[in-house]
Amino acid sequence: MARALDRQASFSGTKEIAPALAFDFAALADFLAPRLAGFAGPVAARQFKGGQSNPTYLIETPACRYVLRRKPPGKLLASAHAVDREFRIMTVLHREGFPVAEPLLFCPDPEVIGTPFYIMAHIEGRIFWNPAMPDSTPGERAGVYDVMNATLARLHRYEPATLGLADFGKAQGYVARQIKRWSENYRLSATADIPEMDRLMAWLPEHLPPEGRAALVHGDYRLDNLIINGGSPTVSAVLDWELSTVGDPAADFAYHLMAWDMPRLASGAGTGSLLGADLAALGLPTRDAYASAYARRMGLADIPHLDFYFAYNFFRIAAILQGIVGRVRDGTATNENAPAMAEAVRPLAATALKFAKRAQR
Repeated sequence: MARALDRQASFSGTKEIAPALAFDFAALADFLAPRLAGFAGPVAARQFKGGQSNPTYLIETPACRYVLRRKPPGKLLASAHAVDREFRIMTVLHREGFPVAEPLLFCPDPEVIGTPFYIMAHIEGRIFWNPAMPDSTPGERAGVYDVMNATLARLHRYEPATLGLADFGKAQGYVARQIKRWSENYRLSATADIPEMDRLMAWLPEHLPPEGRAALVHGDYRLDNLIINGGSPTVSAVLDWELSTVGDPAADFAYHLMAWDMPRLASGAGTGSLLGADLAALGLPTRDAYASAYARRMGLADIPHLDFYFAYNFFRIAAILQGIVGRVRDGTATNENAPAMAEAVRPLAATALKFAKRAQR
């Protein structure tokens, strides 16, 4: 049996840059020197271990540290890896005082390092890759989960038009478009026959709930996409805005809630899970208590249609992970743990079907 994956050790920190994702450091330095205030080479770079989609690098100069995030090279799925959209929403949110790394410069020119990229400020802090936060205290866990909840509610309370982001996504039809998009991406990335995914792709479009208010949505809001302040339970930065758009905040929140029901795999592959954890002993809220706290912050009595949203989101993350497997096949994966993601797709699809059946009761 394969040894279980230690998520904290496997995804924390940096590593040598994968050969397929290497670039010319001198060319980068030459480009940045006249354009980025205070920048002076030479440049050294390492690749962050964590993350599966857009390769991300720690850029070090004699005086400063930066983070570079780029579109990956090679054959890519349509509409994916939109680093320009990431840069745009981060620029707007940073102006509003929302916790994101300060975006410094966007380069659309693929000639500089091979693909478009942007530079942002480097943020010190902690990233917890295991949602149970095994090296923390109950008090710290409770504090982190509370600010995580409050930060997402803050994002969802923004009015896109007020921020100049009315055109950042279509206000209506978000979930329907997402189902269509991830169904198409799944078919393009498929490496095995998974009947559960076929059933979900047929069921989900036929059971869409009524649409509510549109909001800014992150698309991949999880504990491991947050940088937590090293000295107190506050969010220093929300990371990975690739899937952000204007959409359904209930769907976005339900995605975040999946940690409580995420299937546990023997290898530890997939995403982090609280399933089966002793939440009270850990100082963590139950899923229902956490959902109620979010609803209060949003001025809601409850979050309707949660079973449908869970079915949709477990399907969606299964398709996202299948996309990673497809990139392994195509030679464009950015993480050495990506091949292990293949085993997560079927259990995620089975969990989605479980919630689909509950939604029909």
